[in-house]
Parts: sequence; structure tokens; C-alpha cells
Amino acid sequence: MAAALIVSGVAVRLRTRGYEAPSGRTLVVLGAWQWGVVRHAASRIAAPDGEASPSLPTAGDLDVAGFIDGWLSRMEGRVVRDFGRFLAYLEHVAPLGCGLMSRFTHLSASDQDRVLASLETSRSDLLRAGFEGLKALVFMGYYRDPRTWRVLGYDGPFVGRPAGGWW
Repeated sequence: MAAALIVSGVAVRLRTRGYEAPSGRTLVVLGAWQWGVVRHAASRIAAPDGEASPSLPTAGDLDVAGFIDGWLSRMEGRVVRDFGRFLAYLEHVAPLGCGLMSRFTHLSASDQDRVLASLETSRSDLLRAGFEGLKALVFMGYYRDPRTWRVLGYDGPFVGRPAGGWW
């Protein structure tokens, strides 16, 4: 039993190495590896369909991963724990289910899309719920910025509206 715990501890250490923490930001809840997974997932979930306007910001431009880290800091411990478990699954296990032998963060954009699509359409309620939770957080982080509203045809809130409108 002790040997299995030691081996699993070593495996976890090895599987969470090689990630860069964000520069200029202190993470509140997420570890560097989790932030990396969220950053990669957000870039695919909020990727524009077809030809994007060059003025449209990316998920990275809007620090969606940082937004999610801050959002999670206000959640109760079990929610943060479960989200972390989902991120571990997304990073290390979900690619295997698509026949890919690499971490999610090391995959090409098209392979990341395949992995995310597999979670979105999974037969497992738990995996679909995890994906939907991640997608909801990404969209909250992305569409909070007025530069993204035009894509939705949303011209902004009436409260505090500038005289000429938001765009």
C-alpha cells in the first residue's frame, strides 16, 4: 500500500511539472499547471468561428484564465476541488480517449478541439457537466469585455451607457 502511494505521488509530481506560471499575476486558487490547462481550453472554447475581425480580442488578451482563477477564489472548497479534478482529467486522461498520447496543453489546436468535443458529447453526465462548467466560466470571462459584445449583437447595458452607445 505504501509503495503504491509513493509511486502515485511521484507520478503526480512528474505529470504536473513543466508548466509556466503566468507572468505579472499571482494565482489565487489555480496552480501553474491548472492555469495552463484553463488558458489552453479557453483559447479553443472562445476561438472565433471562421474569419475573425483583427480587432476581436483573444481569450489570452482578456486574461480569461485569470478571471476564472479569481472566480474560483469565491467558491466553496468542494467546488474548487472538483474543478481541479476535471482539469486533471482534461489534461491527462481525455486526450487518451481520443487516441492522443500527449497532454492536452501539448496538443495542436485541432486536436484540442477534438478532445473538448469528446467531453461535450460524452455519454458521461459528469464529463458533460464538467465541460459545461468550464465553458460557462470561459464565456463569462470572455464576454465581460465590451470589445466582444458586437460579436453577439449586444450593444451593452443601459446603466452607465455613453451618449453615443458602447460601439
